[in-house]
Amino acid sequence: MTATPVQDTMKASVLTSFRTKFIALIGGAVLLSSLLGGGVALWNVQKLSDDASAEIESGLSKATEQYLTRYIDMTAQRADMMFERTFDQVNTLAQFSQRLIDQPELGAGLGKFLEGYPDYQDQMEFNAEKNWLQNRSGEPGVISVWGYLLDGPGRMRPDVQEAVRDSGIFDLVAPSLMATGQNKLQMYYVGPKARPIMRTMPYSDQAQTFDKLYGGHNEQNWWDFFFPGVYEAWQEWAKNPAVRPVDTDITVLSPYVDAITGKTIVSYFQPLYTKDRQDVAGMVGVDITLEQLTELVQGVKIAETGFAFLSQQNGNVLTVNEAGEALLGIKPENATGAGVTGLDRSLAKSSFADIASLKMPAPGTTSITHVVVEKDGKSEGLLVALQPLEPMNLWQPNSGIAAERFMLGFVVPDREIYASLYAAQSEIGAATSRIVQGILATVLSFLVLVLAVSVAVSRRFTAGLVALADAAGRLTRADYNVQVPVKGRDEVALVGAAFNSMAREIRDYTETLENRVADRTRELASANDEINRLFDKLKDENLRLGAELDVSRRIQMMVLPSVEELEGIPYLEIASHMEPADEVGGDYYDVLYTEGGVKIGIGDVTGHGLESGVLMLMVQSVGRALHERGVDDPCAFLEVLNRAIHKNVQRTKSDKHLSLAFLDYADGKVTISGQHEEVIIIRKDGTVERLDTMDLGFPIGLEEHIGDFVSSSTLAFDEGDMIVLFTDGITEAENEGGALYGVDLLIESATRVHALSASAAASAIITDLKSHIGTQKVHDDITLVVVKHR
Repeated sequence: MTATPVQDTMKASVLTSFRTKFIALIGGAVLLSSLLGGGVALWNVQKLSDDASAEIESGLSKATEQYLTRYIDMTAQRADMMFERTFDQVNTLAQFSQRLIDQPELGAGLGKFLEGYPDYQDQMEFNAEKNWLQNRSGEPGVISVWGYLLDGPGRMRPDVQEAVRDSGIFDLVAPSLMATGQNKLQMYYVGPKARPIMRTMPYSDQAQTFDKLYGGHNEQNWWDFFFPGVYEAWQEWAKNPAVRPVDTDITVLSPYVDAITGKTIVSYFQPLYTKDRQDVAGMVGVDITLEQLTELVQGVKIAETGFAFLSQQNGNVLTVNEAGEALLGIKPENATGAGVTGLDRSLAKSSFADIASLKMPAPGTTSITHVVVEKDGKSEGLLVALQPLEPMNLWQPNSGIAAERFMLGFVVPDREIYASLYAAQSEIGAATSRIVQGILATVLSFLVLVLAVSVAVSRRFTAGLVALADAAGRLTRADYNVQVPVKGRDEVALVGAAFNSMAREIRDYTETLENRVADRTRELASANDEINRLFDKLKDENLRLGAELDVSRRIQMMVLPSVEELEGIPYLEIASHMEPADEVGGDYYDVLYTEGGVKIGIGDVTGHGLESGVLMLMVQSVGRALHERGVDDPCAFLEVLNRAIHKNVQRTKSDKHLSLAFLDYADGKVTISGQHEEVIIIRKDGTVERLDTMDLGFPIGLEEHIGDFVSSSTLAFDEGDMIVLFTDGITEAENEGGALYGVDLLIESATRVHALSASAAASAIITDLKSHIGTQKVHDDITLVVVKHR
């Protein structure tokens, strides 16, 4: 083995004592210098190592917090939008119900009318053992009447019976709303405290379930038993809306476990007020499961095992996955109260002190907190981001109604966020240890070297570490492309290689993180565009108006005379055609038959649509009532009908009125009364007679007393004669050139077919009218009545 220069020098030093002393002196000086220089070098290496780790940690923490803040902001906006869509559904049902309360004669009239149709009759059955009434299964919805609303076995109080009847319109409206918008578990109506009947859609064994799960509910008022304090709070709101915690009438129930389905649900209540807005007239409600919010929360993906959760303002967690439940140290417990079973899974009861001490941040802000928990017997750090959602009125048992903000939380283990940092710190620590060992070995091995060599070596080491610190500073300023020049294969080079590897990992992680954020942003933007599109479509369709118009149109078509009814009238053939310009028409047509005579009415309400359709129904109801009472005098008939309609028009503050004429047939004669369009009579031989009705009446509903303006005209009506009644929707129908159909064309068309049956003649006239109109839009309701003497 060849001797080194150090070994040769040591051997030579033994030859003479002076040399030995000199070498010892130089060695001592070099040793002292080496120790001082080595100490300074070790301190610099350690400081630079610590500074590099701190700068990397600071930069990575800032980037992570920005990512979490943006992600939780977008998720919170989606959650708020889901709540707003449900609020719109509840408000639609409430506005419809409130309108019926504000127009009691309309609600009562519709309720009485629906009693005549089997599908909407409440066939009530009495449960003598449990002392309640409930309709039979098979109907659209279920209605329950509790024992304290009965004044005898199976007998409802008169006011309760009236409430059951008037609320029957719910069965017409609720199915349409159930089928649109958010997925709903059920919709229901509950009456005021004096008579809290309960209608629910769809049908279920409602009363039986209540008996099974809520003992004693039938001995105490429904409101006081299930939701104490809610009704009284609403009464205060009715008198002073400013006392509402949040500026809306919609009240959300604290999430609870539904007794029938076992799902966690949220109930949305909206109170109905009396017409004078001084008291509560009941409420409508919708039950929504938390499945959609759960899907939103569980769809959040952060790193490998990060998760999200949704909680109440008090920290009660509503939805979280099983792994998150364990990591947060919480477990579900049933919380009962006031007839419902809630879910108590509060962060305040967490088995980990850091989780139990978490507080909701201020509205509009996001808090990010580092906490420590136990997992598999080991401590684990977590980053917890919290953000409150928009406020709502929330009722909780024993707490009443207060403003509530649900809280969205993101949780991610910091070992995943800082994985590259920990790896870099480990490499830096290992490299630093190797540098320390190298310096000590250098001091012991090169005692014979001169101070200049020691300084040069020290400078060489420190120059590399300065370059490393400078690179670390650039890294904290988000310059992830920084690389330290690596020269040689010593310890400093190893630190540089470790730093370069760490910088590449941070750059790759940052690019991946940015790509993920970009992907998530695009996904959320796409989802948000879809939600906006659906919301705009919902607004355009105007579900509330659509539901009301659908109900009115169905009712309007129901009251028209049926074919069987017309065929049963002796002496006369009667055929008709009615075509509204909108969903609900404003034309009136009816045939009233009693022994000895037939009364045929035709009229035209100003305008068309829902309000005109309702006025038409009023005329039909009053006309039938007068006919059934035997009011035979045509002038008296019109005068009484006008007073009734005028009062209803005044009450509803409407500006609608109508032209109206009646044709009374008996013993081969017709008596015509009332002001409307001309009456066309075509005799058996084809002779045409035109009767102007302008002097026979006055517009209905315009003035209270019209007796001075009403008269009648009587004409012979023999076998083979034909009468044509019409509204101005026929004569004012335009073709593509703007020309009106007019009375002359109508008479010409009717004359051609007067020898046919009434049905064939009416069909031919309408065909001729449609040919005239062509592709031109129809702007007014079209009604035609053909009466022919058999």
